[in-house]
Amino acid sequence: MTRSANSQIKPLNVVLRPGSPASRAYARRQAPAAVSAEAVTAEGFREIPKWDLKDHGGRKITDLVFVNRYLGGAAAWDTGDMKNIDTALSGAMSDSRLESVIAQYYPGAISSRMLPSDVVPGAVPARFFKDQAEELAARLFKEGVLGDSDPRESVINLLLPRGVVLVDGFSPGFQPPPGTEEEHGRRQEALIKLDDDADSDSAHGLGGFHESVHVKHNGQDVTVYYAVGVFSEGDNGIVVFDGQNDAWANVVATFYHELNEARTDPDVGDAIRLNDIRKLGWYSEAGQGEIGDLPVNEAESGPHPDISRVFKVVPLANGTGKVPVQLMWSNAAHAPAESL
Repeated sequence: MTRSANSQIKPLNVVLRPGSPASRAYARRQAPAAVSAEAVTAEGFREIPKWDLKDHGGRKITDLVFVNRYLGGAAAWDTGDMKNIDTALSGAMSDSRLESVIAQYYPGAISSRMLPSDVVPGAVPARFFKDQAEELAARLFKEGVLGDSDPRESVINLLLPRGVVLVDGFSPGFQPPPGTEEEHGRRQEALIKLDDDADSDSAHGLGGFHESVHVKHNGQDVTVYYAVGVFSEGDNGIVVFDGQNDAWANVVATFYHELNEARTDPDVGDAIRLNDIRKLGWYSEAGQGEIGDLPVNEAESGPHPDISRVFKVVPLANGTGKVPVQLMWSNAAHAPAESL
């Protein structure tokens, strides 16, 4: 976690490509976190106990429900890509080996299930901003995208089609609702800015982010959790799996990252809005981020930087195939891990 000069917390809730302009911009504002690891895990990762996650007391999602919504209309998506993404993401999130890493942060058993996916009709702008994601997540919730699932235990995935650039910032001319100007100022302060003071975006290394939006529904105040990510290929997003027909695998790895962060630290957005560290769930005390950020930082800062060490294709425990994921941080190993 980082803090500004006036002690406002600045948690990280985005996934960034190592070595990208956005990643370098975040590193400039980070508190120094020297690494003096001596031990190495069996997978070749440095053991860095000082990076371990700490429970700050905020909410966690024990039994996760998530749903995929493909933006841009049916013509913007290849049906094979959508099927691959759904199958791989559902399999990865419920895999007993991968899930064992996440389970260490909970007192009891955890679970994950995916609701049926669908396409959202209508064109998507070439640049997609945070306020547009929040407006859409709120709308989809009100339209019943989660069915009977508890929104406090659920995440709506917004999948952007090929070529759309995701911006970690607000659209030009956006005005926050009356009475929320102070909260909005804190959110603006927490944004990662590039060298030219522009908001970071997927053309400069952003892969996605998770957040929450507060809505009024049936007379009740409801918190809706969402994650949004780009179709990473070429110069857009985080490209690790770059075979001729493998770009969909980058999407799976991005949303695997975001979903596991959303379940272990769902209210990071409120921690920023309210400047309240108690809203954080599991978050590194050393300024290294959430459960998905630490492995990327380890891969980037080690003696032989190689992001493919943590972005891997791994076999499912039930023997039904392999899935592309990004490894998560294990406090038990003090390092990225595939399983306990």
